[in-house]
Amino acid sequence: MKTALCTLALIVPLPALAQSAGNQSSVNIYGVLDAGVVAERGCGTACAKTKVSSGVASGSRLGVSGKEQLGGDTVAVYTLEAGLGADTGQSEEGRLFGRQAFVGLQSGWGAITLGRQYNLQYEALIDVADPFRGGMAGAATNLAGYTTRRYDNTVKYATPQLHGWSASAIYSFGESPYSTRFNRAYGATIGYEKGPFTLRVAHQRKNNLSDATGVVPAVDYSSRNTLVAANVNLGRATVYAAYGVNRGLGSSPWDASTPYGALVAPTPSSKSHDMLAGVAVPVGAATFMVSYIHKNDRTLANQDADQLAAGVTYALSKRTSLYAAYAKIKNKNGAGYTVGNATDRGRGNSGINLGLHHSF
Repeated sequence: MKTALCTLALIVPLPALAQSAGNQSSVNIYGVLDAGVVAERGCGTACAKTKVSSGVASGSRLGVSGKEQLGGDTVAVYTLEAGLGADTGQSEEGRLFGRQAFVGLQSGWGAITLGRQYNLQYEALIDVADPFRGGMAGAATNLAGYTTRRYDNTVKYATPQLHGWSASAIYSFGESPYSTRFNRAYGATIGYEKGPFTLRVAHQRKNNLSDATGVVPAVDYSSRNTLVAANVNLGRATVYAAYGVNRGLGSSPWDASTPYGALVAPTPSSKSHDMLAGVAVPVGAATFMVSYIHKNDRTLANQDADQLAAGVTYALSKRTSLYAAYAKIKNKNGAGYTVGNATDRGRGNSGINLGLHHSF
């Protein structure tokens, strides 16, 4: 992480933090520190039972973003975001800027960006459908299909919002010397947001047809995911719902290792449907959340799973909050889904989180 700090210091020298209005550019350094106590159960000897973890409610990070006015309504934008472990100080994923690294242009015609970016399916799931917003033990990503959160080598386009409607498209180059199809990903979303109602439909495809040598592996983890996500703000509560259709062995989250002492490692579902219902209720400085997710495995193995989760956040200020959450997954017929959080996929079929979140 010291390397990331030094790199940010070189990229953003002190004079840049106080840009004059003359060149109409700006630089923003931001971050999140999130750490909590995580207790996992139902994992036999495969987990530490109780531990301090980073990025439970949302991933800990250090980032720099900025923009420059180029003339007219065209603006150059960029983001560099490094993930870090608040519990150890180590870099996340072994990458300097593993969370995001992109540059682009935005104008009245929309925005186009290039680099490492979030995929659209994941954004629709956590931004629209999940009352836990992809964090804590109740994260919808424990069961709902989304493959990977971010794609490398990506071109992303987002339209401006017009009468509540908007759309986005993404293409990730596989950059294989053997075929343009190998390891590529692409997808699109269309959304509507008006008053208290938000709706988004997302579809993505990810190809994993080759390893680094160009040899087609015995198991193809390619995937196709479609998601319809919605929420309605009723004032005293926000109601969430989603329905997803997943195809391919790589289409759903899965613990590839043998979980909670099972004698035989489970296999991922190649055909499943997801159903989510949830609610978030603000009460003063607190927000209470409940969600239920059903994974309907449509293969002959019939490895269904159900997750029930409850949680609460309490705002100590605009930037600091406490949180607590509990979730339990009931796996059927040898399914191997686990209770994780914003950063960790988890090892057991139930989990309790208690933590602190601070943003700057």
